[in-house]
Amino acid sequence: GNIYWTDHGFNLLEVARLNGSFRYVVISQGLDQPRSVAVHPEKGYLFWTEWGQTPCIGRAHLDGSEKVVLVSLGIAWPNGISIDYEENKLYWCDARTDKIERIDLESGGNREIVLSGSNVDMFSVAVFGAYIYWSDR
Repeated sequence: GNIYWTDHGFNLLEVARLNGSFRYVVISQGLDQPRSVAVHPEKGYLFWTEWGQTPCIGRAHLDGSEKVVLVSLGIAWPNGISIDYEENKLYWCDARTDKIERIDLESGGNREIVLSGSNVDMFSVAVFGAYIYWSDR
């Protein structure tokens, strides 16, 4: 198995084996303060959030190829990101808009607000079965 992570200080998305071997940079160009990453091994996708000048949610293949921006409007500080493997949905939380939203994995369409609070400062989100879990600061 592999583990993927972001380094927002160096604007990198990296991968290594679980034991730390075979570490390499998957994406090094075009990232601006990446925050969180989620992996869909079956479909061969990486998803990530960015906080930079143009906050966004991106997708690429596991090797970093074919990068696309799925969401770039209506987000400010997208933090945690999670995949619903059964429903093929991508969830994220935004620490500035105080929302949890979701989209279709493939198309990026059918955007929905799942939860909206006030002064919640959402940090991470996880989806398991019919439940959504989140943390705040």
